[in-house]
Amino acid sequence: MTKGVVIFAFNNEQIDYLAMASWSARNIRRHLDLPVCVITDVTDTARTAEFDQVVLTEPQQTQQHRYFYDFKASAAWHNTNRSSVHDLTPWDHTLVLDADFVVASDQLKRLFDIDQDFLAHRLAYDITGFTAFGDNNWFGTYRMPMSWATVMCFRQSKKAKLIFDTMQMIRDNWIHYRQLYSVSENTFRNDFALSIAMNLVDGHTLSTPAIPWGLASITPNAQLTQLEPDVYKIAYVTGDGKPKWTVIKQQDFHAMGKQALGAIVASPC
Repeated sequence: MTKGVVIFAFNNEQIDYLAMASWSARNIRRHLDLPVCVITDVTDTARTAEFDQVVLTEPQQTQQHRYFYDFKASAAWHNTNRSSVHDLTPWDHTLVLDADFVVASDQLKRLFDIDQDFLAHRLAYDITGFTAFGDNNWFGTYRMPMSWATVMCFRQSKKAKLIFDTMQMIRDNWIHYRQLYSVSENTFRNDFALSIAMNLVDGHTLSTPAIPWGLASITPNAQLTQLEPDVYKIAYVTGDGKPKWTVIKQQDFHAMGKQALGAIVASPC
């Protein structure tokens, strides 16, 4: 059975996701010793040379824009192709990572040893402990539990295909599902689609097994810098105006602030 990692990378006017994915591919090889496939619309082979395989496809054409807190600006957001990964992956057992997920340890290897067809994070948390993440782990008036599409691990199987096919159905009929689940946000999110899809596939029992640890996250209002390979400093200001910082080492995390990660990728240690 082949195993590997897939990263989607569709750039916009603010963020070079392909550069992030290339930088991540190097970290993945160091820590996970797995091949990496990028799914992108960039045809410049010099820019995709870091990857073991390249799947060229156009992003889903939508009018989606997203406000990026750290850039203080909105930009086109080409992030609705995620549900096609079951059909596009070259691997039998696939780990899907966001381009802004930082691999700094070998922890993700353990997901391939879990006897499940599909796994994703159920709970995310602020790695500094400063920001309460409670509202981020639920959505809609009825407080639907969130399943995060930031990290997903799946086998080529009937269940995984059904989850991704259902995500596509939700994406294509987002206005209906947004109203049905009473979601206040207009913008489609893969996290919403995955959460609803897993709920439907499991017969509204919320019983799908999850990744057995939380999704460590760094919020956009924190200042992220790299001190050395796999060592990062996170500086932030408390509610009463006090500056604080913490250092993490060999800790995987989701860098929600794209500007800070972009600076690290541009000038790596």
